Amino acid sequence: MQREEKKRARSGVKVMAGLIGMIKPLLPFMFAAILMGCAGNLMATFITILGGFGVRQVLGLYQGMTLSHIFISIAVFAVLRGILRYAEQASNHYIAFKLLAQIRHKVFAALRRLCPAKLDGSEKGNLISIITSDIELLEVFYAHTISPIAIAILTSGFMVWFIGRIHPAAGALAAVFYLTVGAVIPIINGKRGAENGRIYRDSFGKLNTVVLDNLYGLDEILQYGQQEKRLREMNSQTEQLEQKNQKLKMAENIQRIVTDGVILIAGVLMAAVCGHFAEQGTVSADQAMVAVIAMISSFGPTAALSALSNNLQHTLASGNRVLDILEEEPLVEDVLGGSTVCEGDISCEHVSFAYESALTKEGQKGAQAEFTKEDKVEIQAEYKKSPNGVLENFDHVFAEHKIHGILGKSGCGKSTLLKLLMRFYETSEGDIRYGKTNVGEISTAALRSSISYVTQETFLFEDTIENNIKVAKEDASREEVVAAAKKAALHEFILSLPDGYDTKLAELGDSVSGGERQRIGIARAFLHDGDMIFLDEPTSNIDSLNEGIILRSLDREKENKTILLVSHRKSTMAIADDVVAM
Repeated sequence: MQREEKKRARSGVKVMAGLIGMIKPLLPFMFAAILMGCAGNLMATFITILGGFGVRQVLGLYQGMTLSHIFISIAVFAVLRGILRYAEQASNHYIAFKLLAQIRHKVFAALRRLCPAKLDGSEKGNLISIITSDIELLEVFYAHTISPIAIAILTSGFMVWFIGRIHPAAGALAAVFYLTVGAVIPIINGKRGAENGRIYRDSFGKLNTVVLDNLYGLDEILQYGQQEKRLREMNSQTEQLEQKNQKLKMAENIQRIVTDGVILIAGVLMAAVCGHFAEQGTVSADQAMVAVIAMISSFGPTAALSALSNNLQHTLASGNRVLDILEEEPLVEDVLGGSTVCEGDISCEHVSFAYESALTKEGQKGAQAEFTKEDKVEIQAEYKKSPNGVLENFDHVFAEHKIHGILGKSGCGKSTLLKLLMRFYETSEGDIRYGKTNVGEISTAALRSSISYVTQETFLFEDTIENNIKVAKEDASREEVVAAAKKAALHEFILSLPDGYDTKLAELGDSVSGGERQRIGIARAFLHDGDMIFLDEPTSNIDSLNEGIILRSLDREKENKTILLVSHRKSTMAIADDVVAM
Protein backbone atom coordinates (compact mmCIF):
# COMPACT_ATOMS: atom_id res chain seq x y z
CA MET A 1 0.00 0.00 0.00
CA GLN A 2 2.94 2.32 0.51
CA ARG A 3 3.62 2.38 -3.19
CA GLU A 4 0.01 3.21 -4.01
CA GLU A 5 -0.01 6.15 -1.59
CA LYS A 6 3.16 7.49 -3.13
CA LYS A 7 1.62 7.25 -6.58
CA ARG A 8 -1.58 8.94 -5.50
CA ALA A 9 0.44 11.68 -3.83
CA ARG A 10 2.27 12.66 -7.02
CA SER A 11 1.51 16.35 -7.42
CA GLY A 12 0.26 18.01 -10.59
CA VAL A 13 3.60 19.82 -10.88
CA LYS A 14 5.46 16.48 -10.82
CA VAL A 15 3.11 15.02 -13.42
CA MET A 16 3.64 18.04 -15.66
CA ALA A 17 7.41 17.84 -15.14
CA GLY A 18 7.37 14.18 -16.15
CA LEU A 19 5.35 14.90 -19.28
CA ILE A 20 7.39 17.97 -20.21
CA GLY A 21 10.57 15.91 -19.93
CA MET A 22 9.50 13.99 -23.03
CA ILE A 23 9.55 17.12 -25.19
CA LYS A 24 13.34 17.51 -25.41
CA PRO A 25 13.67 16.18 -28.99
CA LEU A 26 11.01 18.65 -30.16
CA LEU A 27 12.10 21.76 -28.25
CA PRO A 28 12.80 23.85 -31.42
CA PHE A 29 9.17 23.40 -32.50
CA MET A 30 7.97 24.29 -29.00
CA PHE A 31 10.05 27.49 -28.92
CA ALA A 32 8.73 28.44 -32.36
CA ALA A 33 5.13 27.85 -31.20
CA ILE A 34 5.66 30.00 -28.10
CA LEU A 35 7.22 32.88 -30.05
CA MET A 36 4.44 32.83 -32.65
CA GLY A 37 1.81 32.61 -29.92
CA CYS A 38 3.25 35.60 -28.07
CA ALA A 39 3.45 37.69 -31.24
CA GLY A 40 -0.07 36.72 -32.27
CA ASN A 41 -1.63 37.52 -28.89
CA LEU A 42 0.14 40.87 -28.65
CA MET A 43 -1.11 41.77 -32.12
CA ALA A 44 -4.67 40.87 -31.05
CA THR A 45 -4.29 43.18 -28.04
CA PHE A 46 -2.94 46.05 -30.11
CA ILE A 47 -5.73 45.66 -32.67
CA THR A 48 -8.10 46.65 -29.84
CA ILE A 49 -5.84 49.49 -28.76
CA LEU A 50 -5.67 50.78 -32.34
CA GLY A 51 -9.43 50.52 -32.52
CA GLY A 52 -9.66 52.79 -29.48
CA PHE A 53 -7.43 55.34 -31.19
CA GLY A 54 -9.63 55.06 -34.28
CA VAL A 55 -12.73 55.95 -32.25
CA ARG A 56 -10.95 58.92 -30.71
CA GLN A 57 -9.81 59.99 -34.21
CA VAL A 58 -13.40 59.93 -35.47
CA LEU A 59 -14.49 61.97 -32.44
CA GLY A 60 -11.69 64.48 -33.11
CA LEU A 61 -9.95 63.71 -29.82
CA TYR A 62 -6.80 62.20 -31.31
CA GLN A 63 -4.57 63.44 -34.16
CA GLY A 64 -1.44 61.25 -33.76
CA MET A 65 -2.32 58.87 -36.66
CA THR A 66 -4.62 59.28 -39.64
CA LEU A 67 -7.70 57.09 -39.80
CA SER A 68 -6.37 55.33 -42.92
CA HIS A 69 -3.09 54.49 -41.17
CA ILE A 70 -5.02 53.10 -38.22
CA PHE A 71 -7.20 50.90 -40.47
CA ILE A 72 -4.19 49.65 -42.46
CA SER A 73 -2.35 48.78 -39.23
CA ILE A 74 -5.41 46.94 -37.91
CA ALA A 75 -5.73 44.98 -41.18
CA VAL A 76 -2.05 44.02 -41.17
CA PHE A 77 -2.18 42.95 -37.54
CA ALA A 78 -5.37 40.96 -38.14
CA VAL A 79 -3.84 39.04 -41.08
CA LEU A 80 -0.61 38.39 -39.20
CA ARG A 81 -2.59 37.35 -36.13
CA GLY A 82 -4.42 34.71 -38.19
CA ILE A 83 -1.23 33.42 -39.80
CA LEU A 84 0.64 33.26 -36.51
CA ARG A 85 -2.29 31.58 -34.77
CA TYR A 86 -2.45 28.91 -37.46
CA ALA A 87 1.33 28.37 -37.37
CA GLU A 88 1.31 28.16 -33.56
CA GLN A 89 -1.47 25.57 -33.52
CA ALA A 90 0.15 23.59 -36.34
CA SER A 91 3.43 23.45 -34.40
CA ASN A 92 1.68 22.46 -31.17
CA HIS A 93 -0.30 19.68 -32.83
CA TYR A 94 2.78 18.42 -34.66
CA ILE A 95 4.53 18.19 -31.28
CA ALA A 96 1.49 16.55 -29.67
CA PHE A 97 0.96 13.82 -32.26
CA LYS A 98 4.68 13.04 -32.50
CA LEU A 99 4.86 12.71 -28.73
CA LEU A 100 1.68 10.61 -28.50
CA ALA A 101 3.21 8.14 -30.95
CA GLN A 102 6.40 8.03 -28.88
CA ILE A 103 4.46 7.61 -25.63
CA ARG A 104 2.42 4.74 -27.07
CA HIS A 105 5.65 3.09 -28.13
CA LYS A 106 7.09 3.57 -24.62
CA VAL A 107 3.93 2.25 -22.96
CA PHE A 108 3.92 -0.90 -25.09
CA ALA A 109 7.62 -1.36 -24.36
CA ALA A 110 6.88 -0.95 -20.64
CA LEU A 111 4.07 -3.50 -20.82
CA ARG A 112 6.42 -5.95 -22.53
CA ARG A 113 8.89 -5.49 -19.66
CA LEU A 114 6.15 -5.99 -17.07
CA CYS A 115 4.75 -9.15 -18.68
CA PRO A 116 3.71 -11.56 -17.49
CA ALA A 117 4.34 -11.31 -13.74
CA LYS A 118 3.19 -7.72 -13.17
CA LEU A 119 0.15 -7.92 -15.44
CA ASP A 120 -1.35 -11.13 -14.03
CA GLY A 121 -4.62 -10.14 -12.42
CA SER A 122 -4.60 -6.62 -13.87
CA GLU A 123 -7.89 -5.20 -15.07
CA LYS A 124 -7.56 -5.43 -18.83
CA GLY A 125 -10.25 -2.79 -19.40
CA ASN A 126 -8.25 -0.36 -17.28
CA LEU A 127 -5.09 -1.06 -19.27
CA ILE A 128 -7.03 -0.48 -22.48
CA SER A 129 -8.26 2.83 -21.05
CA ILE A 130 -4.66 3.89 -20.33
CA ILE A 131 -3.39 2.84 -23.76
CA THR A 132 -6.22 4.55 -25.63
CA SER A 133 -8.13 7.37 -23.94
CA ASP A 134 -5.53 8.36 -21.33
CA ILE A 135 -2.76 8.74 -23.89
CA GLU A 136 -5.16 10.49 -26.28
CA LEU A 137 -6.00 13.04 -23.57
CA LEU A 138 -2.33 13.99 -23.36
CA GLU A 139 -2.85 15.71 -26.72
CA VAL A 140 -4.60 18.45 -24.71
CA PHE A 141 -1.51 18.87 -22.56
CA TYR A 142 1.03 18.97 -25.38
CA ALA A 143 -1.04 20.96 -27.88
CA HIS A 144 -3.02 23.26 -25.57
CA THR A 145 -1.21 23.53 -22.24
CA ILE A 146 2.56 23.93 -22.39
CA SER A 147 2.83 26.73 -24.94
CA PRO A 148 -0.27 28.59 -23.59
CA ILE A 149 1.38 28.70 -20.14
CA ALA A 150 4.59 30.11 -21.60
CA ILE A 151 2.64 32.51 -23.83
CA ALA A 152 0.57 33.76 -20.88
CA ILE A 153 3.68 34.40 -18.80
CA LEU A 154 5.57 36.22 -21.57
CA THR A 155 2.67 38.29 -22.89
CA SER A 156 1.53 39.24 -19.38
CA GLY A 157 5.08 40.27 -18.52
CA PHE A 158 5.25 42.41 -21.64
CA MET A 159 1.88 44.03 -20.92
CA VAL A 160 2.87 44.77 -17.31
CA TRP A 161 5.95 46.54 -18.67
CA PHE A 162 3.89 48.33 -21.36
CA ILE A 163 1.18 49.54 -18.93
CA GLY A 164 3.80 50.28 -16.28
CA ARG A 165 5.48 52.73 -18.66
CA ILE A 166 2.27 54.74 -18.60
CA HIS A 167 2.19 54.66 -14.80
CA PRO A 168 3.92 52.23 -12.37
CA ALA A 169 0.76 51.88 -10.26
CA ALA A 170 -1.23 50.87 -13.34
CA GLY A 171 1.44 48.27 -14.20
CA ALA A 172 1.33 46.89 -10.66
CA LEU A 173 -2.47 46.67 -10.80
CA ALA A 174 -2.25 44.80 -14.10
CA ALA A 175 0.31 42.37 -12.63
CA VAL A 176 -1.97 41.60 -9.67
CA PHE A 177 -4.94 40.74 -11.90
CA TYR A 178 -2.85 38.77 -14.42
CA LEU A 179 -1.55 36.64 -11.53
CA THR A 180 -5.05 36.26 -10.09
CA VAL A 181 -6.61 35.11 -13.36
CA GLY A 182 -3.67 33.11 -14.71
CA ALA A 183 -2.32 31.55 -11.51
CA VAL A 184 -4.39 31.95 -8.35
CA ILE A 185 -7.75 30.85 -9.80
CA PRO A 186 -6.31 27.86 -11.75
CA ILE A 187 -4.28 26.67 -8.74
CA ILE A 188 -7.26 26.86 -6.37
CA ASN A 189 -9.53 25.24 -8.91
CA GLY A 190 -6.90 22.61 -9.67
CA LYS A 191 -6.50 21.61 -6.03
CA ARG A 192 -10.24 21.37 -5.58
CA GLY A 193 -10.71 19.25 -8.72
CA ALA A 194 -7.57 17.09 -8.73
CA GLU A 195 -9.09 14.25 -6.71
CA ASN A 196 -12.30 14.25 -8.78
CA GLY A 197 -10.21 14.15 -11.94
CA ARG A 198 -8.23 11.17 -10.71
CA ILE A 199 -11.36 9.32 -9.55
CA TYR A 200 -13.05 10.06 -12.89
CA ARG A 201 -10.19 8.48 -14.89
CA ASP A 202 -10.08 5.45 -12.57
CA SER A 203 -13.87 5.06 -12.83
CA PHE A 204 -13.61 5.29 -16.61
CA GLY A 205 -11.07 2.46 -16.57
CA LYS A 206 -13.32 0.34 -14.31
CA LEU A 207 -16.27 0.89 -16.63
CA ASN A 208 -14.10 -0.34 -19.53
CA THR A 209 -13.33 -3.48 -17.53
CA VAL A 210 -17.03 -4.13 -16.80
CA VAL A 211 -17.95 -3.66 -20.48
CA LEU A 212 -15.09 -5.92 -21.57
CA ASP A 213 -16.14 -8.62 -19.10
CA ASN A 214 -19.71 -8.49 -20.38
CA LEU A 215 -18.58 -8.78 -23.99
CA TYR A 216 -16.28 -11.72 -23.25
CA GLY A 217 -18.92 -13.49 -21.17
CA LEU A 218 -21.95 -12.69 -23.32
CA ASP A 219 -22.76 -16.36 -24.02
CA GLU A 220 -22.71 -17.25 -20.31
CA ILE A 221 -24.72 -14.15 -19.39
CA LEU A 222 -27.48 -15.13 -21.84
CA GLN A 223 -27.35 -18.81 -20.90
CA TYR A 224 -27.82 -18.22 -17.17
CA GLY A 225 -30.12 -15.21 -17.41
CA GLN A 226 -27.72 -12.74 -15.86
CA GLN A 227 -28.64 -9.86 -18.19
CA GLU A 228 -30.44 -7.78 -15.56
CA LYS A 229 -27.74 -8.19 -12.93
CA ARG A 230 -24.95 -7.35 -15.37
CA LEU A 231 -26.90 -4.39 -16.72
CA ARG A 232 -27.39 -3.06 -13.18
CA GLU A 233 -23.65 -3.34 -12.52
CA MET A 234 -22.84 -1.51 -15.72
CA ASN A 235 -25.46 1.18 -14.99
CA SER A 236 -24.01 1.59 -11.50
CA GLN A 237 -20.53 2.17 -12.92
CA THR A 238 -21.96 4.58 -15.50
CA GLU A 239 -23.84 6.55 -12.82
CA GLN A 240 -20.71 6.85 -10.67
CA LEU A 241 -18.81 8.12 -13.69
CA GLU A 242 -21.54 10.62 -14.50
CA GLN A 243 -21.61 11.91 -10.91
CA LYS A 244 -17.90 12.66 -11.02
CA ASN A 245 -18.33 14.26 -14.43
CA GLN A 246 -21.09 16.51 -13.08
CA LYS A 247 -18.83 17.64 -10.22
CA LEU A 248 -16.10 18.48 -12.70
CA LYS A 249 -18.57 20.39 -14.90
CA MET A 250 -19.91 22.30 -11.90
CA ALA A 251 -16.36 23.27 -10.93
CA GLU A 252 -15.78 24.38 -14.52
CA ASN A 253 -18.87 26.61 -14.50
CA ILE A 254 -17.94 28.18 -11.15
CA GLN A 255 -14.40 28.81 -12.35
CA ARG A 256 -15.66 30.47 -15.55
CA ILE A 257 -18.00 32.78 -13.60
CA VAL A 258 -15.25 33.71 -11.14
CA THR A 259 -12.76 34.39 -13.95
CA ASP A 260 -15.20 36.61 -15.87
CA GLY A 261 -16.03 38.48 -12.68
CA VAL A 262 -12.38 39.12 -11.84
CA ILE A 263 -11.69 40.38 -15.38
CA LEU A 264 -14.67 42.75 -15.14
CA ILE A 265 -13.44 44.05 -11.78
CA ALA A 266 -9.95 44.50 -13.25
CA GLY A 267 -11.29 46.65 -16.06
CA VAL A 268 -13.37 48.80 -13.70
CA LEU A 269 -10.49 49.31 -11.28
CA MET A 270 -8.04 50.14 -14.08
CA ALA A 271 -10.49 52.70 -15.47
CA ALA A 272 -10.95 54.26 -12.03
CA VAL A 273 -7.22 54.38 -11.30
CA CYS A 274 -6.25 55.76 -14.72
CA GLY A 275 -9.15 58.21 -14.62
CA HIS A 276 -7.86 59.45 -11.28
CA PHE A 277 -4.34 59.86 -12.69
CA ALA A 278 -5.71 61.70 -15.74
CA GLU A 279 -7.63 64.14 -13.50
CA GLN A 280 -4.45 64.83 -11.56
CA GLY A 281 -2.54 65.33 -14.82
CA THR A 282 -0.13 62.50 -14.05
CA VAL A 283 -1.06 60.81 -17.35
CA SER A 284 -2.76 62.11 -20.47
CA ALA A 285 -6.26 61.09 -21.51
CA ASP A 286 -4.77 59.08 -24.42
CA GLN A 287 -2.43 57.25 -22.08
CA ALA A 288 -5.26 56.50 -19.66
CA MET A 289 -7.37 55.12 -22.53
CA VAL A 290 -4.45 52.94 -23.76
CA ALA A 291 -3.92 51.53 -20.28
CA VAL A 292 -7.57 50.62 -19.82
CA ILE A 293 -7.98 49.09 -23.28
CA ALA A 294 -4.66 47.25 -22.99
CA MET A 295 -5.72 45.80 -19.65
CA ILE A 296 -9.15 44.62 -20.76
CA SER A 297 -8.00 43.22 -24.13
CA SER A 298 -4.92 41.36 -22.89
CA PHE A 299 -6.57 38.79 -20.62
CA GLY A 300 -6.87 36.26 -23.45
CA PRO A 301 -3.77 34.16 -22.62
CA THR A 302 -4.30 34.26 -18.83
CA ALA A 303 -8.04 33.57 -19.13
CA ALA A 304 -7.15 30.58 -21.32
CA LEU A 305 -5.01 29.23 -18.47
CA SER A 306 -7.89 29.67 -16.06
CA ALA A 307 -10.26 27.77 -18.36
CA LEU A 308 -7.57 25.19 -18.99
CA SER A 309 -7.41 24.21 -15.33
CA ASN A 310 -10.68 22.25 -15.63
CA ASN A 311 -9.64 20.04 -18.53
CA LEU A 312 -6.22 19.85 -16.95
CA GLN A 313 -7.62 17.70 -14.14
CA HIS A 314 -8.54 14.99 -16.64
CA THR A 315 -5.24 15.45 -18.43
CA LEU A 316 -3.03 15.30 -15.32
CA ALA A 317 -4.96 12.29 -14.00
CA SER A 318 -4.38 10.58 -17.34
CA GLY A 319 -0.74 11.65 -17.34
CA ASN A 320 -0.34 10.25 -13.84
CA ARG A 321 -1.68 6.87 -14.93
CA VAL A 322 0.58 6.81 -17.99
CA LEU A 323 3.61 7.75 -15.89
CA ASP A 324 2.70 4.95 -13.47
CA ILE A 325 3.11 2.47 -16.31
CA LEU A 326 6.29 4.05 -17.68
CA GLU A 327 7.97 4.27 -14.27
CA GLU A 328 6.92 0.79 -13.13
CA GLU A 329 9.70 -1.72 -12.58
CA PRO A 330 9.14 -5.34 -13.63
CA LEU A 331 8.93 -7.95 -10.91
CA VAL A 332 11.34 -10.05 -12.98
CA GLU A 333 14.09 -8.18 -14.84
CA ASP A 334 15.15 -9.44 -18.27
CA VAL A 335 18.70 -10.76 -18.44
CA LEU A 336 20.38 -8.94 -21.33
CA GLY A 337 24.02 -9.93 -21.15
CA GLY A 338 23.84 -13.45 -19.74
CA SER A 339 24.73 -16.80 -21.19
CA THR A 340 23.32 -17.60 -24.61
CA VAL A 341 23.58 -21.35 -24.02
CA CYS A 342 20.43 -23.02 -22.72
CA GLU A 343 20.82 -26.80 -22.80
CA GLY A 344 21.36 -29.89 -20.70
CA ASP A 345 19.35 -31.39 -17.88
CA ILE A 346 16.90 -29.13 -16.10
CA SER A 347 17.56 -29.25 -12.36
CA CYS A 348 15.16 -27.97 -9.72
CA GLU A 349 16.80 -27.76 -6.31
CA HIS A 350 14.64 -27.01 -3.24
CA VAL A 351 12.36 -24.74 -5.29
CA SER A 352 9.65 -22.88 -3.37
CA PHE A 353 7.24 -20.26 -4.67
CA ALA A 354 3.86 -18.72 -3.80
CA TYR A 355 1.58 -16.24 -5.57
CA GLU A 356 -0.59 -15.35 -2.59
CA SER A 357 1.43 -12.50 -1.08
CA ALA A 358 2.07 -10.79 -4.42
CA LEU A 359 -1.49 -11.12 -5.58
CA THR A 360 -2.82 -9.83 -2.24
CA LYS A 361 -0.52 -6.81 -2.53
CA GLU A 362 -1.51 -6.31 -6.14
CA GLY A 363 -5.20 -6.72 -5.37
CA GLN A 364 -4.95 -3.99 -2.74
CA LYS A 365 -3.54 -1.68 -5.35
CA GLY A 366 -6.05 -2.48 -8.06
CA ALA A 367 -5.25 -2.26 -11.76
CA GLN A 368 -2.43 0.21 -11.19
CA ALA A 369 -0.23 -2.17 -9.12
CA GLU A 370 3.20 -0.66 -8.68
CA PHE A 371 6.29 -2.13 -7.06
CA THR A 372 9.57 -0.47 -6.21
CA LYS A 373 12.74 -2.48 -5.67
CA GLU A 374 11.99 -2.29 -1.95
CA ASP A 375 8.52 -3.72 -2.63
CA LYS A 376 10.08 -6.62 -4.52
CA VAL A 377 12.36 -7.46 -1.59
CA GLU A 378 9.34 -7.27 0.71
CA ILE A 379 7.34 -9.57 -1.56
CA GLN A 380 10.12 -12.14 -1.69
CA ALA A 381 10.34 -12.04 2.11
CA GLU A 382 6.60 -12.61 2.30
CA TYR A 383 6.91 -15.58 -0.08
CA LYS A 384 9.44 -17.19 2.24
CA LYS A 385 7.13 -16.77 5.21
CA SER A 386 4.13 -18.17 3.35
CA PRO A 387 3.08 -21.50 4.92
CA ASN A 388 0.92 -22.44 1.91
CA GLY A 389 3.25 -22.13 -1.04
CA VAL A 390 2.20 -23.18 -4.53
CA LEU A 391 5.54 -24.99 -4.62
CA GLU A 392 7.43 -25.97 -1.51
CA ASN A 393 10.92 -27.51 -1.53
CA PHE A 394 10.45 -29.11 -4.97
CA ASP A 395 13.38 -31.23 -6.15
CA HIS A 396 13.69 -32.99 -9.50
CA VAL A 397 16.00 -33.37 -12.48
CA PHE A 398 14.43 -33.40 -15.94
CA ALA A 399 16.95 -35.26 -18.13
CA GLU A 400 17.42 -33.87 -21.62
CA HIS A 401 16.01 -35.55 -24.73
CA LYS A 402 13.23 -37.29 -22.82
CA ILE A 403 9.52 -36.76 -22.28
CA HIS A 404 8.73 -35.88 -18.68
CA GLY A 405 5.19 -36.00 -17.41
CA ILE A 406 4.11 -33.71 -14.57
CA LEU A 407 0.94 -35.09 -13.06
CA GLY A 408 -1.23 -33.61 -10.36
CA LYS A 409 -4.55 -32.12 -9.42
CA SER A 410 -5.48 -28.51 -10.12
CA GLY A 411 -3.71 -25.96 -7.93
CA CYS A 412 -0.75 -28.15 -7.01
CA GLY A 413 1.75 -25.95 -8.87
CA LYS A 414 2.19 -27.73 -12.23
CA SER A 415 1.63 -24.62 -14.36
CA THR A 416 3.60 -22.51 -11.89
CA LEU A 417 6.60 -24.78 -12.30
CA LEU A 418 6.62 -24.19 -16.06
CA LYS A 419 6.42 -20.43 -15.50
CA LEU A 420 9.39 -20.63 -13.16
CA LEU A 421 11.32 -22.65 -15.75
CA MET A 422 10.49 -19.93 -18.29
CA ARG A 423 11.53 -17.35 -15.67
CA PHE A 424 8.21 -15.54 -15.93
CA TYR A 425 8.56 -15.52 -12.14
CA GLU A 426 11.56 -15.99 -9.88
CA THR A 427 11.73 -18.61 -7.18
CA SER A 428 11.39 -17.41 -3.61
CA GLU A 429 13.78 -20.17 -2.55
CA GLY A 430 15.94 -22.69 -4.35
CA ASP A 431 17.59 -22.82 -7.77
CA ILE A 432 16.66 -23.80 -11.31
CA ARG A 433 19.51 -24.75 -13.62
CA TYR A 434 19.85 -25.60 -17.29
CA GLY A 435 22.91 -27.79 -17.35
CA LYS A 436 25.22 -26.05 -14.89
CA THR A 437 23.85 -22.54 -15.54
CA ASN A 438 21.33 -20.91 -13.21
CA VAL A 439 18.20 -19.75 -15.06
CA GLY A 440 18.80 -16.21 -13.77
CA GLU A 441 22.16 -16.12 -15.57
CA ILE A 442 20.80 -17.07 -18.99
CA SER A 443 19.90 -14.34 -21.47
CA THR A 444 16.13 -13.96 -21.45
CA ALA A 445 16.02 -13.89 -25.26
CA ALA A 446 18.11 -17.08 -25.46
CA LEU A 447 15.95 -18.80 -22.84
CA ARG A 448 12.68 -17.97 -24.59
CA SER A 449 14.00 -18.85 -28.06
CA SER A 450 15.13 -22.26 -26.77
CA ILE A 451 11.70 -23.17 -25.43
CA SER A 452 8.41 -23.78 -27.23
CA TYR A 453 5.73 -23.08 -24.64
CA VAL A 454 2.07 -24.05 -24.97
CA THR A 455 -0.16 -22.45 -22.34
CA GLN A 456 -3.53 -23.68 -21.09
CA GLU A 457 -5.31 -20.86 -22.94
CA THR A 458 -4.16 -20.23 -26.50
CA PHE A 459 -4.83 -16.68 -27.66
CA LEU A 460 -5.84 -16.32 -31.29
CA PHE A 461 -5.55 -13.09 -33.26
CA GLU A 462 -8.07 -11.72 -35.73
CA ASP A 463 -6.03 -12.97 -38.68
CA THR A 464 -5.68 -16.00 -40.94
CA ILE A 465 -5.02 -19.44 -39.50
CA GLU A 466 -1.63 -19.47 -41.21
CA ASN A 467 -0.61 -16.16 -39.66
CA ASN A 468 -1.87 -17.31 -36.27
CA ILE A 469 0.42 -20.33 -36.46
CA LYS A 470 3.28 -18.17 -37.80
CA VAL A 471 3.22 -16.13 -34.59
CA ALA A 472 5.87 -18.65 -33.51
CA LYS A 473 8.04 -17.99 -36.59
CA GLU A 474 7.15 -15.03 -38.77
CA ASP A 475 9.33 -15.98 -41.74
CA ALA A 476 8.09 -19.59 -41.92
CA SER A 477 7.12 -20.93 -45.33
CA ARG A 478 3.72 -22.45 -46.09
CA GLU A 479 5.37 -25.87 -46.14
CA GLU A 480 6.72 -25.39 -42.61
CA VAL A 481 3.30 -24.25 -41.39
CA VAL A 482 1.62 -27.29 -42.95
CA ALA A 483 4.19 -29.64 -41.38
CA ALA A 484 3.57 -28.11 -37.94
CA ALA A 485 -0.21 -28.33 -38.44
CA LYS A 486 0.05 -32.03 -39.34
CA LYS A 487 2.00 -32.77 -36.16
CA ALA A 488 -0.73 -30.97 -34.18
CA ALA A 489 -3.51 -32.98 -35.87
CA LEU A 490 -4.81 -29.73 -37.35
CA HIS A 491 -4.13 -30.10 -41.08
CA GLU A 492 -7.30 -32.04 -42.00
CA PHE A 493 -9.49 -29.54 -40.14
CA ILE A 494 -7.87 -26.59 -41.93
CA LEU A 495 -8.35 -28.21 -45.34
CA SER A 496 -12.06 -28.64 -44.57
CA LEU A 497 -12.45 -24.85 -44.34
CA PRO A 498 -13.48 -22.89 -47.47
CA ASP A 499 -10.26 -20.85 -47.56
CA GLY A 500 -7.97 -23.41 -45.96
CA TYR A 501 -4.93 -21.83 -44.34
CA ASP A 502 -6.12 -18.40 -45.53
CA THR A 503 -9.31 -18.64 -43.45
CA LYS A 504 -9.58 -15.58 -41.25
CA LEU A 505 -10.46 -16.18 -37.63
CA ALA A 506 -12.96 -14.05 -35.75
CA GLU A 507 -11.90 -11.73 -32.95
CA LEU A 508 -10.48 -13.69 -29.98
CA GLY A 509 -10.74 -16.87 -32.05
CA ASP A 510 -14.46 -17.28 -31.34
CA SER A 511 -14.97 -19.00 -34.71
CA VAL A 512 -13.11 -22.16 -33.63
CA SER A 513 -13.68 -24.64 -30.81
CA GLY A 514 -11.56 -24.99 -27.69
CA GLY A 515 -9.90 -28.11 -29.08
CA GLU A 516 -9.05 -26.43 -32.38
CA ARG A 517 -7.70 -23.45 -30.48
CA GLN A 518 -5.44 -25.77 -28.46
CA ARG A 519 -4.19 -27.48 -31.59
CA ILE A 520 -3.25 -24.13 -33.12
CA GLY A 521 -1.22 -23.47 -29.97
CA ILE A 522 0.50 -26.84 -30.31
CA ALA A 523 1.18 -26.16 -34.00
CA ARG A 524 2.92 -22.95 -32.96
CA ALA A 525 5.14 -24.96 -30.61
CA PHE A 526 6.11 -27.38 -33.36
CA LEU A 527 6.80 -24.51 -35.76
CA HIS A 528 8.93 -22.64 -33.20
CA ASP A 529 11.12 -25.76 -33.05
CA GLY A 530 12.84 -24.95 -29.76
CA ASP A 531 15.25 -27.35 -28.08
CA MET A 532 12.67 -27.80 -25.33
CA ILE A 533 8.89 -28.02 -25.44
CA PHE A 534 6.77 -27.18 -22.40
CA LEU A 535 3.10 -28.09 -22.70
CA ASP A 536 0.53 -27.07 -20.07
CA GLU A 537 -2.59 -29.25 -20.33
CA PRO A 538 -2.23 -29.31 -24.13
CA THR A 539 -4.94 -31.89 -24.83
CA SER A 540 -7.55 -31.06 -22.18
CA ASN A 541 -10.10 -30.03 -24.86
CA ILE A 542 -9.04 -32.51 -27.54
CA ASP A 543 -10.73 -35.82 -28.37
CA SER A 544 -8.82 -39.07 -27.85
CA LEU A 545 -8.13 -39.64 -31.57
CA ASN A 546 -6.47 -36.25 -32.13
CA GLU A 547 -4.75 -36.53 -28.74
CA GLY A 548 -3.17 -39.76 -29.90
CA ILE A 549 -1.85 -38.08 -33.09
CA ILE A 550 -0.34 -35.23 -31.10
CA LEU A 551 1.24 -37.53 -28.52
CA ARG A 552 2.80 -39.64 -31.27
CA SER A 553 4.22 -36.46 -32.82
CA LEU A 554 5.73 -35.53 -29.46
CA ASP A 555 7.18 -38.99 -29.08
CA ARG A 556 8.96 -38.60 -32.42
CA GLU A 557 10.27 -35.17 -31.38
CA LYS A 558 11.95 -36.34 -28.16
CA GLU A 559 15.08 -37.61 -29.94
CA ASN A 560 16.48 -34.07 -30.09
CA LYS A 561 14.26 -32.27 -27.59
CA THR A 562 13.45 -32.16 -23.91
CA ILE A 563 9.68 -32.24 -23.44
CA LEU A 564 7.77 -31.40 -20.26
CA LEU A 565 4.14 -32.40 -20.43
CA VAL A 566 1.80 -31.07 -17.70
CA SER A 567 -1.55 -32.77 -17.27
CA HIS A 568 -4.03 -33.97 -14.69
CA ARG A 569 -5.01 -36.88 -16.98
CA LYS A 570 -3.11 -40.15 -16.51
CA SER A 571 -3.83 -41.18 -20.12
CA THR A 572 -1.72 -38.29 -21.39
CA MET A 573 1.26 -39.62 -19.43
CA ALA A 574 1.43 -42.82 -21.53
CA ILE A 575 4.27 -41.48 -23.70
CA ALA A 576 6.30 -40.06 -20.79
CA ASP A 577 9.69 -41.58 -19.97
CA ASP A 578 9.45 -40.12 -16.49
CA VAL A 579 6.43 -38.99 -14.48
CA VAL A 580 6.56 -36.58 -11.54
CA ALA A 581 3.54 -36.61 -9.25
CA MET A 582 2.83 -33.26 -7.59
